[in-house]
Amino acid sequence: MSDRIYLTKTGYNKLKDELQLLKTTVRKDVLEKIAEARSHGDLSENAEYEAAREEQSQLESKIVEIENKLSRAEILDPRQIRTDRVYILTTVRLKNLDAEGEEHVEYTLVSSEEADMDEGKISVRSPVGKGLIGKAVGDKVVITVPKGQLHYEILEIFVK
Repeated sequence: MSDRIYLTKTGYNKLKDELQLLKTTVRKDVLEKIAEARSHGDLSENAEYEAAREEQSQLESKIVEIENKLSRAEILDPRQIRTDRVYILTTVRLKNLDAEGEEHVEYTLVSSEEADMDEGKISVRSPVGKGLIGKAVGDKVVITVPKGQLHYEILEIFVK
């Protein structure tokens, strides 16, 4: 599992900040919960203690997961991204060929770790991301998704 993870500088810093928060504030809170539950006596029948230990286990797993991602991260420089084809970190404006009239959508292709549909950021591993990678302006693409097929024409490729 030594695959590189491609992140923007913002995405990398967001992961680092989350890790710092988990290792300091959240870890301290969980340890306090365990200590409080221990003070209630018999641990064999203490649901509060068991819940706190489970929370600690999940927290430590999350910390290891983020540390692993950070150790495999490669920070991408948007200035070095080509726009002749759709690549990670490019933004693509598409014409929805299934829609009435001129309906356009815009997606920025990012790693799975930075995907956020609310911000128009889709994973290069998603069906749409996979269908767009390597395509050029003017290409018409058919992408199979769980709900059926999407038909797009690539209008523009750029870096935000």
